[in-house]
Order: sequence, then structure tokens, then C-alpha cells
Amino acid sequence: MTDSTVIALLSGGLDSATAAALALEAGHRVIGLSFDYGQRHRRELEAAAALVTTLGLAEHHTIEVNLASWGGSSLTDAQQTIPTEGVEEGVIPSTYVPGRNTVFISIGLSLAEARGADRIVLGVNAVDYSGYPDCRPDYLAAFQTLANLSSKVGREGHGPQLWAPLVTWSKQRIVEEALRLNVPIEQTWSCYTGGEQPCGVCDSCRIRDQALRAAGRPDLCSSGR
Repeated sequence: MTDSTVIALLSGGLDSATAAALALEAGHRVIGLSFDYGQRHRRELEAAAALVTTLGLAEHHTIEVNLASWGGSSLTDAQQTIPTEGVEEGVIPSTYVPGRNTVFISIGLSLAEARGADRIVLGVNAVDYSGYPDCRPDYLAAFQTLANLSSKVGREGHGPQLWAPLVTWSKQRIVEEALRLNVPIEQTWSCYTGGEQPCGVCDSCRIRDQALRAAGRPDLCSSGR
């Protein structure tokens, strides 16, 4: 173990679980941070709580910040339809939640400074998803500049660093790394809907299932549960 602490933004999905596992493998003390942001269901929050125990995180905080108050996304507005036609290149889909990562990272920076954490690990990915503006390398680089300017520790030259190890990885590579790290993939929840089983048709399920099949684990696909 190192004596460093990492804040892991833990959604309950495969990507954030893999990012947290990478931090644990590196020997860090990991604190999980999840958000009840008014999403359509609680399955991912339940998954995050289970992952905290299975992965052995040091602490876990779930913060309520109701982005559903003003909607703007099919993930926070039940009147909108979850897209099931597959990702359309160059089009940001209705599942984009305005300001979500900006809010989440800001709160993560607050927790990091309070706990003396060196890093915030993020499971964001700019390749296999829909090109969300707040999952791209240029966004993260700009936010790092802001983080360095907006805190006492940043001004002193030792502010927490944003660490997005999966940002340029393919989904198949993420799955393969999760398998190597013994991430309990069956405990994670990536589906945009909140049924008893993953729907298998939303964009997130499609991308995840395709990667699982490519990695030789069709038994973990939505249809295999």
C-alpha cells in the first residue's frame, strides 16, 4: 500500500468499477463517491453500494444533487424515450445529462481536498460512447486547470489530479482489464433502464454486450443473465 488516497467517482457501472480497481491495484486507499442525481432508477446506486463492499473501498459517500429538477436528458426525464437505435456518429444523444460531470468532479474535488487525496479517478470514456462533451480529453485538461486554480491545495501546488485511465480505451479493452482485475462484472449495472434485468437494447447495453462477446464472455451479456 502507498500512503496516498484516491477519490473514485463510482456510478455502479463497469467503467467506474474498473477505474476504481486500477486505483486499488496501484496500492491507493480508495474512497468511493456516488451521486443520486435524479436518474430514472436506483439500480446503478445499488450496484455502487455492492461494489464498495466487494472491492473493499475505505469509505463511500452518496450525495444527492437533483439534476432531474430541470430535466434536459432522457436519463433524468421519464417523459423522454431512452434511445435504442444505436449510437449515431457525430450526434450527442438524449442520454447526455447537462453539466453532470462538471457537478460530479467539482464535488469530488471538495472531498479530495478535505481528505487530502492525491487523485480523483474517473471512469469516463471518449471512444465507445457517444462523444459526450464532458467525457473528452480536452474537457478534462481544461478542468484540471480550473481545479488547480480553485482550491487552496491547488494554489499551493499540490492539488488533486484528475485521472481518467480509460478515456481512450475501447470498450473491449475495458472489459478485458476488468476481467484481469477480477472486477465483479455481474455486480455492475450499465443499462439505462431500471428493470429487473438489463434491457439489452439501449445504447449502453449494446456497447457493453458487444465488448463482452468480443472478450469471450457472452455469459455476462444482458441476454445471459
